[in-house]
Amino acid sequence: MEKKAISIIALDPRAARSYGRDVEGLFGEVADVSVFSVMDGSAMGMLPHADLFAASTDAFGSPEELARHVPIDSQTMAVQASFRWQELRRLKELPAGSRVLFVNMTETMAREAIAQLEQFGITHVHWIPFYPGAELPGDVHIAVTPDEMRYVPEEIETKIDVGQRACTSGMMIEIALRLGLEHLLETEKFQTYFQSIATSNYSFDQMFARSIRLESQFHILMETLEDGVVGVNERGEVFACNRHAEEITRTSADLVMGKPASQVFPYLPFSKCLQERERLPAKIIRLNGINVSAEVVPVMRQRACIGAFAILQRFNDVEARQSQLRNQLLHKGYRAKYGFEDVIGESDAIQKAKEVLRRMAVSESPILLIGETGTGKELFAHAVHRASRRRNGPFVAINVAAFPENLLESELFGYEEGAFTGAKKGGRLGLLEISHQGTLFLDEVEGMSPALQVKLLRVLQEREIMRVGGTSIIPIDVRIVAATNESLERKVAEGTFRRDLYYRLSTLPIVIPPLSERGDDLFLILEQFQKELGGSFRLTPQVRGFLKSYSWPGNIRELRNVVEYFLYTGHDPITMEDLPPTVFHRAPQAPIRQLPETPQQPSSDVFRFVLEQLYQASEARQPIGRERLLQLARDAFVPTSQQEIRSILAQMADQGLVRVSRGRGGSQLTPEGRQLYETGRI
Repeated sequence: MEKKAISIIALDPRAARSYGRDVEGLFGEVADVSVFSVMDGSAMGMLPHADLFAASTDAFGSPEELARHVPIDSQTMAVQASFRWQELRRLKELPAGSRVLFVNMTETMAREAIAQLEQFGITHVHWIPFYPGAELPGDVHIAVTPDEMRYVPEEIETKIDVGQRACTSGMMIEIALRLGLEHLLETEKFQTYFQSIATSNYSFDQMFARSIRLESQFHILMETLEDGVVGVNERGEVFACNRHAEEITRTSADLVMGKPASQVFPYLPFSKCLQERERLPAKIIRLNGINVSAEVVPVMRQRACIGAFAILQRFNDVEARQSQLRNQLLHKGYRAKYGFEDVIGESDAIQKAKEVLRRMAVSESPILLIGETGTGKELFAHAVHRASRRRNGPFVAINVAAFPENLLESELFGYEEGAFTGAKKGGRLGLLEISHQGTLFLDEVEGMSPALQVKLLRVLQEREIMRVGGTSIIPIDVRIVAATNESLERKVAEGTFRRDLYYRLSTLPIVIPPLSERGDDLFLILEQFQKELGGSFRLTPQVRGFLKSYSWPGNIRELRNVVEYFLYTGHDPITMEDLPPTVFHRAPQAPIRQLPETPQQPSSDVFRFVLEQLYQASEARQPIGRERLLQLARDAFVPTSQQEIRSILAQMADQGLVRVSRGRGGSQLTPEGRQLYETGRI
């Protein structure tokens, strides 16, 4: 940057040098400072060119006289001088009521200085102006002078030299503004100087300090924003361009400041915005090979348009920012807790399942976990995520069957503000968005309604979603792991599950082995549960044999319940008499998934209850759904769950006892089912 030229002109050469030193001290790094004096003749004639001339009021008689000594169209201003605070503090110590001479070169200069001292509150003494040719009054023993000791009478006993007055902070600010050096005003050097110079113009100081604070805050805000921002004034000239705008437009702020935006940013419609005084919606522009969203907003003040701002966003930046926000949700518990090392078991069946899933984990295709209830499908879903390339992303799990259709939709897809009664202000992210660049585990996926199946299929195909009540498409990158404890093939045949969605989800299917097929893994898991529950017991050989031959319809979940029951018996070892009633009275049999071809009716109380309710509904010629059956069971104090009712209905359907309608049409007994109930052969 080329240095500026500043010329200082004063009547006295010593005053000129003093003012020059002040200006040099603040602007010396960016400007060359020259000094001229009328008394030594250096200020006479035409002065050399300078970017700014600052002249004291006593140097020339008038502005017109000054104009005859500087080049045409030169910038001129007046030198303004003031005392330093430290000198004023010295004068405050003068004895009150004293008669004090103020000695200067001329009467005008002496009276001007006295007036300034009185403005600063030095009024406890009686000031008397003194200058060459003035008569010395009697009974005066103190004299004060601004570096003019040569004019102080010798007979004065106390002589105080306060030194040449310094350039005011207002003068220094004006120099910076005139030369475009405003950035210097915030430096420590300027701030220190301003604090040392006395001023009585408190309103100006406060306004200037406030202006500096606002400018600093504006600069901080501009650099904090993650968008590119370009600002123009009412004339369309650029006055702001933050770092992100420089990166997006590949321009330098220093090169565009003060220039017409129509020249340096012709692709931004600032002129239209200033003319129409309306926000111009975001439009896509191609800039340096990338897509950029550009929106222009006017700045209105008292119905006048005083400028405009353009907000620039790179598409890649927007997506990356959303990804960072989503990743913050990991700290809210959306992470995988288990790995394959947490899967206990040494049987061939479980080792094969782990080996196959490890290979599947490295792919990006959907995985379908098939297995009975309680086999640990969610644990395997956690392990798959932790073994995948998405391990650092979120892991989100949801039980599809636990939500009504309308609530499940808003949970998965999110919603906009006002989408429905009770919607949160500002809307809400859906689990699909939260799972971005991670894994979404859909447990009991067979419970999804046909309408949501269509939406999920679109997510898998297009990798994009639309929130409930929204209008914008949101791209997502999610890996789906689904789980089911029913036969989706049969669901597809019945028409309750979409065939195309089934094939999308079952790209990589795997069966999780039930506990009854895992051999001695049973006892390894049993020992682990003892440790977790803080107890210990031994099993008699008869109990070990019984447990190993038991079908375990509840699998690992049921085994944990049995272990907890054993601990509460307080017996060691555990004998056949210590078996829980739910296990002891259930003879070992083949797992429920292996239903025989001929009808076989379990004798459980829940089975009987469900059959009875179906019969009563048949008598009323009305279908009945799972949720209604569950509510009736609770009212009758029959312990069961929605999962158990679903399993019983599936078993009945396989045996031809009931017809399950598509969607939420409910279930109806077949003639065979009615006959079974009426004959009482259960």
